[in-house]
Amino acid sequence: MKLNYPATLALIALTTPAFAEVTISHGFSTFGDLKYGPDFTHFDYANPDAPKGGTMKQRQLFGNTTFDSLNVFIIKGDSAPEVGGYIYDTLMVRANDEPDALYGLVAETIEYPDDLSYVAFNMRPEARFHDGEPVTAQDLVFTVNKLQTEGHPFYQNLLADVTAAVAESDHRIRFDLAPGAGSGLLGSLAELAILPEHFYDDLAFEDSWMDIPLGSGPYKVTDVDAPRSITFCRQPDYWAADLPVNAGRSNFDCFVHEYFADDTVGLEAFAAGEYQMRAEYRSSSWATGYDFPAAQAGWVKQMLVPDGRPANAQGLWLNMRRPILQDIRVRQALEYAFNFEWTNETIFYSTYDRTDSFFENTDMQATGIPEGAELALLEEFRDQLPPEIFTEPAHIPNAGGERPRHRSDLRKAAALLDDAGWVVGDDGIRRNAAGEPMRLDFPSSSRSLERIFIPYTENLKSLGIDIEFDVIDPSSWTQRRQAFDFDLSFTAWQVQTTPSTELRAFYGSAAASAEGSNNLTGLADPVVDALIEKVVVATSREDLNTAAQALDRVLRSKHIWVSAWNLGAHRIAVWDIYGIPEEPAPYDFYRNVDFWWFDREKYNAVVAAGALEDGL
Repeated sequence: MKLNYPATLALIALTTPAFAEVTISHGFSTFGDLKYGPDFTHFDYANPDAPKGGTMKQRQLFGNTTFDSLNVFIIKGDSAPEVGGYIYDTLMVRANDEPDALYGLVAETIEYPDDLSYVAFNMRPEARFHDGEPVTAQDLVFTVNKLQTEGHPFYQNLLADVTAAVAESDHRIRFDLAPGAGSGLLGSLAELAILPEHFYDDLAFEDSWMDIPLGSGPYKVTDVDAPRSITFCRQPDYWAADLPVNAGRSNFDCFVHEYFADDTVGLEAFAAGEYQMRAEYRSSSWATGYDFPAAQAGWVKQMLVPDGRPANAQGLWLNMRRPILQDIRVRQALEYAFNFEWTNETIFYSTYDRTDSFFENTDMQATGIPEGAELALLEEFRDQLPPEIFTEPAHIPNAGGERPRHRSDLRKAAALLDDAGWVVGDDGIRRNAAGEPMRLDFPSSSRSLERIFIPYTENLKSLGIDIEFDVIDPSSWTQRRQAFDFDLSFTAWQVQTTPSTELRAFYGSAAASAEGSNNLTGLADPVVDALIEKVVVATSREDLNTAAQALDRVLRSKHIWVSAWNLGAHRIAVWDIYGIPEEPAPYDFYRNVDFWWFDREKYNAVVAAGALEDGL
């Protein structure tokens, strides 16, 4: 095997008893074997002969409506999330047809002992940043140190078990890991964006800024019109263009992301051909909004693309830092007030399923009464858990009924609030024993959520709760979210196929008090912390499933959210000007778009028909 460090060092590592058994490989998988061997030429879902050229214009990703920063690694500002995906190379890249496998990009090989006391990456010396400077181990030391100390709380939690980052040479980086760090951390380190240390000589890492960031990836930022659009164009001399992991990838000359504060305007712009690829988040638009001439003529196609990953953990998160929401009976009452069945039929065109679990659509989802290995694990914490954990099925949220105000559910909610000491007064408002009114704050930056949650807030008002769904500007909402200045927040978190240390950021006690963290509910529970660590250190998929099921069951019992809905697929509308692999990989639609290409013949036909103006 070719290595980027002396063979004698490899021999020492493999024969020194202190290191035990050491794995050196071209790829890494948390569990099981790798699909692709060291001599693979391209991923099976890639078209290595895909033509290069053209521009893909698409709507902004993930529902963001604005941006005022290009620094995506810190808590400050509204950053453009697309920046992280285009311009920064990583040590390894994920295979979209395996649940948890990565293969070398900047790293030629990965090395780790069986006790996971460290992980080392042997880097390709030809790796270059866009300014021609080499990508070195020192850049990775800088990256990890900055993310641990000044990065977004998500990164601080993710990297908590990295005890040291050491540049053993210019092209060999070693990360020392805390005991019990778990194999998932190796993948997290392999996927970290590599930041150029010299870029920050005159620029503060911890500040929000609009300077063009420097990366080493296939694209760089070429035009910014904040907050309306951002353009990425391909580097013609990209150092890694010919590596197997990049075969058939990065085929477009440029990507343009158009931002729309009002999604109705965004759909109208798509219909007019101002951009050509759109992920549709609104079921009403999907059902009724694609009747414009180009769609009727067949120039625009609607695709439902399956996604084999877990459904997002999407819901209405309840901020338990607020005294009113610390009572589980109040949180249960808020669940009963949400009428999913009516919402799904009336607003969503009956397209969704209710989300029951924090690991929806996976074998990690808790079901029924605990038994077998899951029961044995929960027994360790029996004295810290409510008895019903062991005697009742995992919590399933109430579905609701055919009318917006489902009377039996609202009666149950009212009884819970009465029992919690919140009594309806003469003015129709609930008050506690001190006479304080029951008020809840529900801010959002998305006006499209009004149609969903105004009926919900009306249900809450009928129960005597003083609440308003308040649409505020995105910058104000970002500031309030970072300060946890809300009672209810509708948010979706991406769930990994193989969860690991990132769970600490969402549900761990350390994240509960970190300003701007992803632990929106303020959950701080020792059993949850312990079960997260069971997930992190799992050494087999079976053990992972068991630990995740137990964690899921405990989280669901705490009623920390009003769970939302899921589809298990992506609704994608495209102008028919692209080549798309016949069998897309089952995991991660957004990464699969990297393997599309511009089809000149299709494009010319659309232009000749007068449906699009030439210019891509």
